[in-house]
Amino acid sequence: MLIRDLPTPHLVLDRRKLEHNLARMRGRASELGVRLRPHGKTAKSAEVVRRAVGDGPVMVTVSTLREAGYFAENGIRDIVHANCIAPNRLPEAAALLRDGVNLAITTDSPAVAAEIVRAGREFGVRFAVMIEVDVGEHRGGVAAESDALLATARTLHDGGMEVRGVLAHAGHTYGCTDAAAVAVIAEAERAGAVRAAQRVREAGIPCREVSVGSTPGALFAKHLNGVTEFRPGVYMFMDLFQVGVGCCGIGEIALTVLGTVINHRPDEGTAHIDAGALALSKDRSTSAQPVDRGFGLVTDVFGLPLPGLSVEAVHQEHGRLAGAGGVPFEILPIGSRVRVLPNHVCMTAAMYDRYAVVDGTEKGDEQPVEAFWDRVNGW
Repeated sequence: MLIRDLPTPHLVLDRRKLEHNLARMRGRASELGVRLRPHGKTAKSAEVVRRAVGDGPVMVTVSTLREAGYFAENGIRDIVHANCIAPNRLPEAAALLRDGVNLAITTDSPAVAAEIVRAGREFGVRFAVMIEVDVGEHRGGVAAESDALLATARTLHDGGMEVRGVLAHAGHTYGCTDAAAVAVIAEAERAGAVRAAQRVREAGIPCREVSVGSTPGALFAKHLNGVTEFRPGVYMFMDLFQVGVGCCGIGEIALTVLGTVINHRPDEGTAHIDAGALALSKDRSTSAQPVDRGFGLVTDVFGLPLPGLSVEAVHQEHGRLAGAGGVPFEILPIGSRVRVLPNHVCMTAAMYDRYAVVDGTEKGDEQPVEAFWDRVNGW
């Protein structure tokens, strides 16, 4: 199959750019002296995660139990579920443990810790648990110096469960636009996680893992002393938001959405493609950055940016192309293909069940599709 034969909208994954990004992060892990436990929430693909770890231990971070089950079925069975677990999902987590999966779950609550103990006894399993530490984003987690940290650890430990370690995510690195600012937050993340683990150990409770991670933090941290692993994810594909943070260049974005021009509006200088809010997402994260990319930056089918052209508006199945000089209708006749670089690749990929993988060296409609890689969705 050639790229021109793909139905649109469709995810197109440039394998060469992917492999470049994966190798870069493996290099960072080696440089920082930590294990790379790639986060699977972006790619949601066993094929991508296997390539991400290279020759290293095959392990993964997940955000949903659906992902955990999918990766386990595909032979990736060392898994950290990094979202605080809802008590009603503990039976599913227990089933994975009984199936031999090395699964660690996460909580930041003494009350949920008590539920984990109860479920462990009910289902006859010993849950391994990561305690989430809040290092400044205030999305979730307990403060390193809080009573709740030790109460959670004590409840789990005394209840016969394993406190596997502590886990932090400095998501507020995404508000930065330069490496120096990211490095400051990454150090606060490292120090907070290391301090939390120290307090748990001082209470006489084993706490072997100190896990941190975001793509900006992984790339710009000065050091990760005291940390055992990091968990970046979006680095695999990169996106326009990561360009704005300074993590990559536009030429390193590995994933695009292939769309087809479906009409022209000459009086307005605009055109529509068949990729809208569901195909691209409504994420407008770059609007707060120095360069606003709308709902995605438009390239031609060769992957070459069309200067100034973006998806300026979306409806459910329509994306409106516009730019300062108007849409170049002569270059983009009705029926022609474009590729859209995503704002937030995790959100963009969420509606699709596969990737069309291309080599990245051959250009245009004649470019062959090497393979289709599946991905998992849902919770």
